[in-house]
Amino acid sequence: GAPCAANPSSLSPALAPLTEQAREKEEDGDHPTALMSGAPLRILALHTILFTYAAANGVYEKGSDVVLYANKVGPFANPNEVYNFYSLPYCAPSELEFRREDLGALMKGDRATKTLYQLRFMEDVAFRTLCKVTLAPSETARFKTAILDDYYFELMLDELPIWGYVGELEAKSINFARAVDNTTKYYLFTHFDFSVAYNKDRIIEVNVTADPLQRLDLSTSQEHKFDFTYSVHWIPTDIPFSERMSRYAQYSFLPQSFEIHWLSIINSFVLVLLLTGFLAIILMRVLKNDFSRYSEQDLEEEEEETGWKLIYGDVFRLPPALPVFCAYIGTGAQLFSLIVFLLLLAVMNLFYPGNRGAMYTAAIVLYALTAGTAGFVSAHLYCRLTGPESRWATTLVLSATLFPVPLFLMFVFLNTVAIAYNSQAALPFGSIVVILFIWILVTLPLNIIGGILGRNFAKGKDFDAPCRTKKIPRQIPPVVWYRQGPCQVFMAGFLPFSAIYIELHYIFASVWGHKLYTLYGILLIAFIMLIIVTSFITVALTYFQLAIEDHRWWWRSLFCGGSTGFFIYTYCFFYYFGRSGMFGFLQTSFFFGYMLLASYAAFIMLGTVGFASSLVFVRRIYRAIKCEQ
Repeated sequence: GAPCAANPSSLSPALAPLTEQAREKEEDGDHPTALMSGAPLRILALHTILFTYAAANGVYEKGSDVVLYANKVGPFANPNEVYNFYSLPYCAPSELEFRREDLGALMKGDRATKTLYQLRFMEDVAFRTLCKVTLAPSETARFKTAILDDYYFELMLDELPIWGYVGELEAKSINFARAVDNTTKYYLFTHFDFSVAYNKDRIIEVNVTADPLQRLDLSTSQEHKFDFTYSVHWIPTDIPFSERMSRYAQYSFLPQSFEIHWLSIINSFVLVLLLTGFLAIILMRVLKNDFSRYSEQDLEEEEEETGWKLIYGDVFRLPPALPVFCAYIGTGAQLFSLIVFLLLLAVMNLFYPGNRGAMYTAAIVLYALTAGTAGFVSAHLYCRLTGPESRWATTLVLSATLFPVPLFLMFVFLNTVAIAYNSQAALPFGSIVVILFIWILVTLPLNIIGGILGRNFAKGKDFDAPCRTKKIPRQIPPVVWYRQGPCQVFMAGFLPFSAIYIELHYIFASVWGHKLYTLYGILLIAFIMLIIVTSFITVALTYFQLAIEDHRWWWRSLFCGGSTGFFIYTYCFFYYFGRSGMFGFLQTSFFFGYMLLASYAAFIMLGTVGFASSLVFVRRIYRAIKCEQ
C-alpha cells in the first residue's frame, strides 16, 4: 500500500483553522491536507546493503471490509509532538488493537490503531452514527486545548493517510498565550465525509471533508451530548494503481517554489565554481612563486629560508591526542560513506514519496554495515603514524563510541521527555532492544574486524613523510588576531554553509515540517558542492597557516573543515524562532537535541574531508621542494 495525501482541493474550508499562523502555512502549501509523508512499504534492499521491507497492497472485492486505522494526533506546528488518536475522547473501541509497524515507522511516531468506522468496498454510506458521546467538562477542556493548539489527526486507509483538523477556532484576536478563554469560539467537527477513489479492485486515493454545518460549539462549560457521524462515497477512477503516488509527489512544493529551488541551486553552483576556480588560480600562482623562490634559495644556500619551507622539520610532527584524532577521522569516513549510500539510494528512488520511516531504517542499517570503515581507517592511520605494534586498541574503542555514545545519551534524554508527555514519539522498549542488538551484534564486530584489517594493511608501511621530523619543536611566531585559529575556523565554515544555505531550508521544511522532499538529485549536487568547497577552503587556510610558520595544521584542518557544523546549528535558532512556529518543551527539546547530533555528525564528516584534503596538499608541496629526508 502507498500512503497518499488527501486532495487539498476536495477538502472543506472548515478544516482550515482561523489562526494567522495556520493561514500562513496554508498559503505556503504547508498544511495537513497537503502533507506528503507516508508511502508504500516497498523495498529497502541491496543484497548485502539493506534488508527488505515490504507490505502487500490491498486487493478487495465488492462488500469486503476496508479497515480504517487511526494513527496519531498532535499540534500541526510540532511534527514530533504526536499522541495516540484516542488520547482525545473520540469514539474508541472497547479494546485497542494496534497494527504491527516497522522500525522506521515507529521512529516516526506511527502507531496505527483500528477504529469503529465501518467501510465496505464500493458500498456508499449516506449517513451513519459512529457513537453517541457525552463530554464531561474535563473532556471538553481537552478538546478545547487541542483546537487551540491547532491539532490535526492522521487516519490510514489501505496505507493511504488522511489528514484533517480536530476543529476550528473563531476569535477576534489571536491568543498568543495559548490559554483557553471565554471570548473565543471552539468548534469541534463531529461529521466526516470520506471520498474513496477506486480502480477495479484497488483503492487509489482517499479524501476527507468535515461538514461545516455539523460542528459542536464547546465554548460553554456545560455537559455536551452529541453524535459522531460519518458518510462514505466510492468514486471510480481510471488512474492505475501503479501511478497512485505520482500526483501526490508534485504537491511537495508549489510549481513556483520548484522553479525557484532549481534557479537557486544553479546560482549557488555557479558561484561555488567561480569562487573555487579563483581560489585555485590564486593558490597555484602563489605556490608557483614559492617554488621558484625556494629553488633560487637552494642555489644560494647562504640566504635564510622563510615561509612554509622553514618548518619542514615540524610539519609532519604527530598531533596531540593522536588516538582521539585518528578515531575522529575513522568516524568521519564512516559517516561520509553513510551519507553517500543514502544519497545513492535516494537518487535511485528507493525513498519514494511517503515511504514511512524507510530512510530512518536505512540509516540504522547502513550505519551498522559501514562500521568497518571507521575501524579500518582509524586503526590504519594510527598504525601508519606510530607503527603496527603500537597500542591501537584505544583508537578502535574510540572510533566505536565517539558518535554512538553522544547519540545514545541524547536519545535517552529525549525518549524520557516523550514518555513523560505520554507521546508516541517515545520509541517502544522492544525497538530500543532491536537497535541495541544491531549495535552489539553487527556494528561492534564489524568495527573490530575493520580495525584488524587496517592494522594488517599498515604492516610494513610507514607514514612515508617527505621530510624528517626534528626532535625539538620549532617555536611558533606570534601573529595578529585575525590569522589565529578561531578566526580561521569561522572563515572556513562560512563559505561552505553559504553554498548549502538554500538547500538547508528545504531540508528543514521536510524534516521539521510537513513538506515532502523528493528532489534528491538537487540534494546530491548540493552535497558535492559542499565537499568541494570544504576541501578548497581548508587547503587554502592550511597553506596560509603554514606560510606564517605555524606547523599545527592537523587538528586545525579538522576544525576548519568541520566548522560548517557550527553554522548549521546556529541556523537552527534562526529557523526555530523565525520560520517554524514550533512551541512547547517536547518539540523544542527534540528539535535542538537531534539537530545538535546532526551538526556534530556534520562536523566530524566535513572535518575528515578537510583533513584528508590538507594531508594530500601538504604532502604534495613538501615533496616538490628539497628538504632533509
